[in-house]
Amino acid sequence: MEEESSKDKILQVRVLGPGCTNCQRLETETFNALAELDLTADLQPVHDLKKIAEYGTLRTPALVINGKVKCTGRVPAKGEIKRLLLEELKSENQ
Repeated sequence: MEEESSKDKILQVRVLGPGCTNCQRLETETFNALAELDLTADLQPVHDLKKIAEYGTLRTPALVINGKVKCTGRVPAKGEIKRLLLEELKSENQ
């Protein structure tokens, strides 16, 4: 069986928040970061407060990659989002 390259891995990316302007900005910046890195991801917003609470964060917007909360309460710069995505891919390949 061939080993999957990092481009073939599908990241599970969630943007947690009620749908406010900052939540939308985080979703857009994350989408753009994924496109610039040419990564495949399942990017979805999560607006349900109960589901957000399941991640253990009360501050939004929040960025979750593969079930791990990476950033809360702010919209990180696109460069930081890229770094977080690449770090997650690297940790999965180890």
